[in-house]
Amino acid sequence: MLRDWPDLDVLELLVGVDDHGSLSAAARIAGMAQPNASRAIKRLEAQVGTPLLQRKPTGSTLTAEGTVLAHWSRRVLDEARQLLDVAAGMREKRAAELTISASMTVAEHLMPTWLGQFRRMTPDVTLHLQVRNSMQVFDDVTTGSCDVGFVESPTVPRGLHSVAVARDRLVVVVDPGHPWTRRRRPLSIAELAATPLVVREPGSGTRTTLDVALQEYERAAPLLELGSGAAVRTTVLGGVGPAVLSTLAVSAQVESGELRVVEVEGLHLDRTLRAVWRPPRQLEGPGGDLVRLLRRARV
Repeated sequence: MLRDWPDLDVLELLVGVDDHGSLSAAARIAGMAQPNASRAIKRLEAQVGTPLLQRKPTGSTLTAEGTVLAHWSRRVLDEARQLLDVAAGMREKRAAELTISASMTVAEHLMPTWLGQFRRMTPDVTLHLQVRNSMQVFDDVTTGSCDVGFVESPTVPRGLHSVAVARDRLVVVVDPGHPWTRRRRPLSIAELAATPLVVREPGSGTRTTLDVALQEYERAAPLLELGSGAAVRTTVLGGVGPAVLSTLAVSAQVESGELRVVEVEGLHLDRTLRAVWRPPRQLEGPGGDLVRLLRRARV
C-alpha cells in the first residue's frame, strides 16, 4: 500500500498519455514543461514500484500497468472535480447569505434602514439579523456565529477589527412630572451618579458607556435593570424614574413632549457606533459590501 497520496497533476498526465498517445502531448495540454512531466511520472513509478511508460525514441506510451492506473486515475479525477464543484457550491451559498449580529439600539433604530438600502443593492443576498447586547455581539463575532457585528460599546476586544459607521448621543430623560424638569440649573454629574436610575443590563453598550462616564463618582444602586432600550423607555414614560438612553431611542417621545431631556453639566455622552469582525483586516463578501455602504453614507 502506498504511504503517500499521488499528486492529482501526475494522474492527469497518465490520463493525457492514454488519451493523446504521448507524454509530450499530455504535458502540453496540462500546461506542464516536458522535463517536469517526465520527472513527475518517474516519481509516480517509484511510488508504485513499476514502470508506467514505455519510453521510445518516437515518444512514450503506457505500459499495461500504466493503462490500469490511468483507468483508476480517471475515476479519482472525476471524484476530485465533483468535490471541487460541491465546495464551490457551498462557497457560493455562503456568499449569498449574510448573518448580522447587532446591539439592540442599532438593531431597533438603524438596522431596518441600513438593511433596506442593502437589499436594494443586493436583492439576491439572504439576510439574517440577530439582536443582542454589545457584549453578546462580540461573542458572536469571536465564535463565528455571524459574519459582521454592530455595537455601541466604547471599546472593542483585542483581536477584532472595527470601523466607525455612525454616531449617536446618550441623554438623561424623565417624564414631564419629574422634579428635575423644574430645575433652573443643569444637573451635576455627581447628582446624576447618586440617583437611582432605570438602566440597561450589564453588557449593553448603553450601560457600559454610562458606567465609564460615571466611574469616578460614587454610584447609587440601579432603580431597575431592564433588557432593552424599549423597556427602559416605557418605564420612564410610566414615571418610575430617570434613565440615560440614546437619542435614537427617545427622539419621537422628546419631540412629542412625552419625555423631557435633562441637561447635565460637564457630561458628554457622544459615542461611536462600530462594525466589528474577525480577521482578516479587510472584510470581504456581503458583510464587506454592507460596511462599505454604511461608510459611504456616513461620509
